[in-house]
Amino acid sequence: MSNSLLSVKSLKKSFGGLDAVNVKNFELFENQITSLIGPNGAGKTTFFDLITRFQNSDEGSIFFNSVDVSKISTYKLARLGMVRTFQLTRVFDRMSVFENMQFAGSSTSNEGLINSLIQNKSLKDEENKLSEKIDNILEKVNLIEMKNAYARELSGGQKKLLELGRSLMKDPKLLLLDEPLAGVNPKLADQILEIILDLTNQDVNILMVEHNIDAVMKISERVVVMAEGQIISDGKPDYVRTDKKVIEAYLGISDE
Repeated sequence: MSNSLLSVKSLKKSFGGLDAVNVKNFELFENQITSLIGPNGAGKTTFFDLITRFQNSDEGSIFFNSVDVSKISTYKLARLGMVRTFQLTRVFDRMSVFENMQFAGSSTSNEGLINSLIQNKSLKDEENKLSEKIDNILEKVNLIEMKNAYARELSGGQKKLLELGRSLMKDPKLLLLDEPLAGVNPKLADQILEIILDLTNQDVNILMVEHNIDAVMKISERVVVMAEGQIISDGKPDYVRTDKKVIEAYLGISDE
């Protein structure tokens, strides 16, 4: 069994007296692509928000790499290696693609600059190192030819790629992807899936929320299904696909 990377216990979040999330136990293991699916309103994005500390939970604990991160800031969590993207992309339209990447890597860059000063290294060398890293990631996400274009000139799908590239500037150990294929044409969707698969070969672990079930079943080693804020099924794609609880949740039918 792979090592546990993320452990969630008794996590709850309520709005107006209704449980949006009520997850008793969830563990994420290394070297896996795990997808989180469920019908609209199942609590998937809220669960993502709680894990990544964009919302505060009412109860429960979150451990990442054996560190209790239940109360820390999103910034500190990213520094520890947990990074996320959003369903609605968050890029800076008035900046170039390169500048967007540069901004995303600013904290890492600043640390590098400080280390350079301490070690009497050239600041120019550190800047070149950052520029090389940006180019490598832009190559990886197929945006190198758009490097100097303004982000506003990108298509919706290309902005998804840019946000993915920005997240990789943080050197994530765990990358949470919120609807990475939403609004993307089939050709670009295939490119994104290839990039995700390639990331797992570089020790980046993936937790993904996605409505494209065919894509989920194609690349996931594990599928977790939520409904009404709770996990109702968890297993390999073939198991989940035929689970009666999952069919009932999606179709609203029951044998009873």
